[in-house]
Amino acid sequence: MTDPYEVIHLGGQAAVIVPLAEFLRLRALDATATREALEDAEDAAAAQDWLARETRGETNYVPLPEVRRRLGIAE
Repeated sequence: MTDPYEVIHLGGQAAVIVPLAEFLRLRALDATATREALEDAEDAAAAQDWLARETRGETNYVPLPEVRRRLGIAE
């Protein structure tokens, strides 16, 4: 699925318009996939989303000492 799709925004969420046949195929895959396959797909989707945000300059980095300070973890 590398075709560009139209993206719309609804209630603060982004949605993609796809052909109905593709949507139905994805639903069928979702219904028959193993739990492990679904978890792997979710991980891959999260990584793709992060990379897309990184490419657009929408990610933020916090230095490790600051993370530890915010979480109350001793260094």
